[in-house]
Amino acid sequence: MAKVVTMGEIMLRLSTPGNTRFVQSDSFDVVYGGGEANVAVSCANYGHDAYFVSKLPTHEIGQSAVNALRKYGVNTEFIARGGDRVGIYYLETGASMRPSKVIYDRAGSAIAEADPKDFDFDAIMKGADWFHWSGITPAISDKSAECLKLACIAAKKHGVTVSVDLNFRKKLWTSEKAISVMRPLMEYVDVCIGNEEDAELCLGFKPEADVEAGETGAAGYYKIFEQMAKEFNFKYVISTLRESFSATHNGWKALIYNGKEFYESKRYDINPIIDRVGGGDSFSGGVIHGLLTKPNQGEALEFAVAASALKHTINGDFNLVSVAEVESLAGGNANGRVQR
Repeated sequence: MAKVVTMGEIMLRLSTPGNTRFVQSDSFDVVYGGGEANVAVSCANYGHDAYFVSKLPTHEIGQSAVNALRKYGVNTEFIARGGDRVGIYYLETGASMRPSKVIYDRAGSAIAEADPKDFDFDAIMKGADWFHWSGITPAISDKSAECLKLACIAAKKHGVTVSVDLNFRKKLWTSEKAISVMRPLMEYVDVCIGNEEDAELCLGFKPEADVEAGETGAAGYYKIFEQMAKEFNFKYVISTLRESFSATHNGWKALIYNGKEFYESKRYDINPIIDRVGGGDSFSGGVIHGLLTKPNQGEALEFAVAASALKHTINGDFNLVSVAEVESLAGGNANGRVQR
């Protein structure tokens, strides 16, 4: 299998039990997660040699985050150790018409204050097949953005395929700052993943589709995908198309464009959603596995959409499914009968 490298922040997630509100809760459930860490876990589950690059403190909470990755087979040898804190995010899981809510407490985290000298990017990218990052990583801090750029340069030097999940986070930076940082980084990117909002806020593109009103017809994305592929020389442009009927009921499909042809996946009706945090990351992990192992972009996309549909049924940030489980769903087995 392939060597897949991801780089970003892994955080301590403190979530209210069940669907309780923050103000009701006397305790929190503890898991670890974060964009690129979630992708690394997915890739490890699919049998790839997955590496996660970050910086974490040497204390026990930092070690717990490292252990959470090791538990699922992620290689942690390139995680630098040092700094004072692990970023935290609090999650209140919504239901029906009440949306989920996230509160960040991540300022001054170890990765936000990491220095380029913490990482040997040549060693990290040597022999790698794929490097994945998201728009969250350069949003964390200017230092983090600098480290990421050096990682991208090393990836290109070593002939590594680079993918990005645009992942705009308004709580971390403004659209203007995002565009100024993200657009120059696109020169290193082969595979661009992002929904219609991310493309507009990170790159200044806007599709001709009213997604808020549920108009997620793929036709509205054709022109923007063609423009993005042409301007940034992407090999693939990919977007999920989420219909949000409620916090616990979504429609889910995706679209891919390889510069010549478009392919639209089948649609999944996800109801009830158990945990949608990490849904996009599970899609990215599925895209990486699909493009590395499948014979065409259509089969790659169907794998990714099925993988992310399954993630919505799993608590925590990580998508803990096997290739066989994803391929069973992608192949049409969605009845949920007990496997005996």
